[in-house]
Amino acid sequence: MYAIVNIAGQQFKVAKDQHLFVHRLQGDEGASIEFDNVLLADDGGKIKVGTPALKGAVVSAKILSHLKGDKVIVFKKKRRKGYKKKNGHRQQFTKIQITGIKL
Repeated sequence: MYAIVNIAGQQFKVAKDQHLFVHRLQGDEGASIEFDNVLLADDGGKIKVGTPALKGAVVSAKILSHLKGDKVIVFKKKRRKGYKKKNGHRQQFTKIQITGIKL
């Protein structure tokens, strides 16, 4: 059984006991959260498609940790003009574990 769910503006294919890294979510570590924006669900070969979301379908998850991703360096340069600009950032992520899919 799997589902395609919209989490923080991105679509993920999730299954039970799967670990995911998603954009930073509100909540403490160890808290449970539910996502009700389920776009598609497959229950043993029986596919249900929402228009745009399935009514009554819920994906529950548990927040494992909040962390930062790898450093991304943004470097801009224009040759022969003396222009160089270096910038960077680290993206904020939340690691979650899918605990159940209810249709």
